[in-house]
Amino acid sequence: MPELEDADLRLLRLLQADATLSTQALAERSGLSTSPAWRRVKRMTEEGIIEKQVALVSRSRAGWHAMAYVQVSLLDHREESLMRFDRFVQTEDQILECATITGTSDYQLKIVARDPEGLEHFIMRRMLALGIVRSTVTNFVLRQTKFTTALPL
Repeated sequence: MPELEDADLRLLRLLQADATLSTQALAERSGLSTSPAWRRVKRMTEEGIIEKQVALVSRSRAGWHAMAYVQVSLLDHREESLMRFDRFVQTEDQILECATITGTSDYQLKIVARDPEGLEHFIMRRMLALGIVRSTVTNFVLRQTKFTTALPL
């Protein structure tokens, strides 16, 4: 992994805050001229430091009023079960995040739904219907007090 210089970090901070900034604006705000700023962003993109640029959509304004963190324990840890659950996670758009975790559960999921009933339906009719889930523990998000995608660079 290449070493990030101070100029790279300045550019990354700016892009994390607003990926729509033009190269000219990035250069001005980072203290670089346009060509070096463009080359640095291009290099960091090619090296995979910048994975992609996206729009962050307001969950509630888009109609997704329920969100929960769901811990999932599988019945077994056979390769077939793990692959089946991973395929399920990759194909379900309501699952925003999935991580394998330590502790009493195998996975932690971040799931959105239109409403609490929609979340119940997703868990009961989609996830538990797989037949490989031993148990789930669901924690509804009452209010989100912080949300960021920015790394502390």
